[in-house]
Amino acid sequence: MYGQPQVGKIRLLRKLHILNSPETVMTTVIDGKSYAAGIRKQVGKAVSRLIADHHLKPRLAVVLVGEDPASQVYVRNKGRQTVEAGMDSIEHRLPARASEDELLELVEDLNNDSSINGILVQLPLPEQINESRVINAISVDKDVDGFHIENVGKLSIGEESLVPCTPAGCIWLLKEQVGDLTGKNAVIVGRSNIVGKPVSMLLLREHCTVTITHSRTRDLPAICRQADIVVAAVGVPEMVKGDWIKKGATIVDVGINRVEDEDGKNRLVGDVDFASAMEVAGAVTPVPGGVGPMTIACLLRNTVIAACRQNGIETPPEVNWGGNTAGSG
Repeated sequence: MYGQPQVGKIRLLRKLHILNSPETVMTTVIDGKSYAAGIRKQVGKAVSRLIADHHLKPRLAVVLVGEDPASQVYVRNKGRQTVEAGMDSIEHRLPARASEDELLELVEDLNNDSSINGILVQLPLPEQINESRVINAISVDKDVDGFHIENVGKLSIGEESLVPCTPAGCIWLLKEQVGDLTGKNAVIVGRSNIVGKPVSMLLLREHCTVTITHSRTRDLPAICRQADIVVAAVGVPEMVKGDWIKKGATIVDVGINRVEDEDGKNRLVGDVDFASAMEVAGAVTPVPGGVGPMTIACLLRNTVIAACRQNGIETPPEVNWGGNTAGSG
């Protein structure tokens, strides 16, 4: 939609390797970085339009509790990309020992601050804090993560809502790669509230036939082999093997796992065994560089949509993808 991904050196090397087998399909590596950059560019145009036409500059507040290294990186990236898109980014930090009441008080202050259009509380939270209670304390209109129970409920029945960012990014990539998803057989590996369940709802909106699998699913490989689309979001490193995948299927790998090699070095892998998937899949997202960049891009889009709804302004065309992908009006 906003430019095709660039074919990098790694992708070319992988293709040359698999082409040694005459029975291997030509596999596309879905470049999430490139697609996300296109979305961020469109968000920037939408923000410029809002500033010029309505004197509205969307503002996102991000709350970080504790000093988890990964969370700090995520928060820093979100803040930087928010500013690059022309919006304001406000960061609030609380110590790891902060109580649930302290966090809830901060959330309530942000709810009541009319200058704040989006609120994101970075997960995970310290063990003394109930995540569900905090998520549902966020104003539903400012819940740009899309985790509030009201937004989840609206998503499940097809009403307008702010949709979780990672599932929205998954659907966007699938529609760009596959086109019309109508009638496709989609298998979701994982049933989390953050990815598995909402992505299944979005796939149903696209008229897919959807199967949700989990740790107690019988003969999971056989079920996956029937799928035109596999979304892996189970949190187990390289669980989905190439012999689980139907030839030509499209694979979206949401997992991000840090594993240690034999030489003691750490590397990031997904929930899909990328090397073996490349031998049979029609297209697959890499880790890193696949779904991850799309998550932040969709967060920025949600922030623009939230700002427009709060101010009774029509969503700019640059971030209005027709409604189905992320539930925009």
